[in-house]
Amino acid sequence: MINRRQWLCGMGIMASAAAQPGSAFAASKKETHKTASHSLSLAEFSPKSMLQVPETHVARARFPVIDFHTHITRSAKSTRGVSLASDRVYLGTPQELLAVMDSKNVRAMVNLTGGYDKGLGDVISKYDHAFEDRFYAFTEPCYERFLETGYPQLQAEAIERAHRQGARGLKILKTLGLYLRENITSGKLVKIDDPRFDPMWDACGQLNMPVAIHVSDPVAFFTPTDRFNERYEELTNHPDWSFYGGDFPSNAELLEARNRVFARHPKTHFVVLHVGNFAENLANVAENLDRFPNMSVDIAARIGELGRQPRTARKFFEKYQDRILFGTDATPHGDQYPQQVFNDKLYEVYYRFLETDDEYFDYAPAEVPPQGRWRIYGVNLPETILRKVYFENAAHQLNVVV
Repeated sequence: MINRRQWLCGMGIMASAAAQPGSAFAASKKETHKTASHSLSLAEFSPKSMLQVPETHVARARFPVIDFHTHITRSAKSTRGVSLASDRVYLGTPQELLAVMDSKNVRAMVNLTGGYDKGLGDVISKYDHAFEDRFYAFTEPCYERFLETGYPQLQAEAIERAHRQGARGLKILKTLGLYLRENITSGKLVKIDDPRFDPMWDACGQLNMPVAIHVSDPVAFFTPTDRFNERYEELTNHPDWSFYGGDFPSNAELLEARNRVFARHPKTHFVVLHVGNFAENLANVAENLDRFPNMSVDIAARIGELGRQPRTARKFFEKYQDRILFGTDATPHGDQYPQQVFNDKLYEVYYRFLETDDEYFDYAPAEVPPQGRWRIYGVNLPETILRKVYFENAAHQLNVVV
């Protein structure tokens, strides 16, 4: 047994050793302090997971795929978020696109940003007609004519003209609600449910052309870009994606205006892109799907959200299996957007999410998760649901046979 005097003596020896500059104890203490006080910037932080779990490589989709959400072309002229030209910029040649498509079992790509008038005609000629059943173009509103007398009717006639050219649907970018203003690029923002667009929605319904609509953005884009924002890095890299402050409407206001459009035009079918623009709240998306039978959703650029709530997401797929479309937001050579750059790896991540029960894997082929620092889990859908999501639901919308 050690007595009190021996114990106090031992403590004194240890204190003396710690006080010696050259002692091992002092060196250890100094090193610990150095490590704890070292400053590491978030940009330098690149942790490697120590988790050991199975990894499945899904090189090809189990069934043919229709990618309902891609951007093969874009407007040749945009000002303050508003496209102002029918001429197109071509982001990928048919040959380079087909090489990846054939490798990944992608039967067709829907080019949502096909433009209008001559630009649309050129796109359809170069892709849709040249490679039948592999590419489908959507038209877009001609906002450059917004100030012309009789614009509502002019826009409805433009939809009819696009349909005759071969357009399969209408794409609404978030331009409407967040960028288009009364003087096109200045003045008050034009609301999504502005009655001047009613003839356009009706024309789509009469022609059985689905409307692929993107309103709003992740909820984090409508909150301050501060230390509490889980998409801080993404918004820092793309500050123009923030809609916090100014005269921008809230996320809730945008969705409410969108819903009023759905209610006013029950014969027009709307495919609400990016999981109804509210993948962070699947209960809300489900509520709207129940309320509006003329609404469907795609999953483009949102497996990062779906995959971090795999049990909830799986139930969502099961309940709404007839109204969910496969999409990626794929953009050829869009290297600044790793969650949607068109390549083999992009499709492999989607297939892994849908077809496996793998755990804790990257949702985008990037060194740093581009939308938020988390990983995802697969939902392992049964074949009956996979068929619908991969191609049957989109084929129904496009009125094509795969």
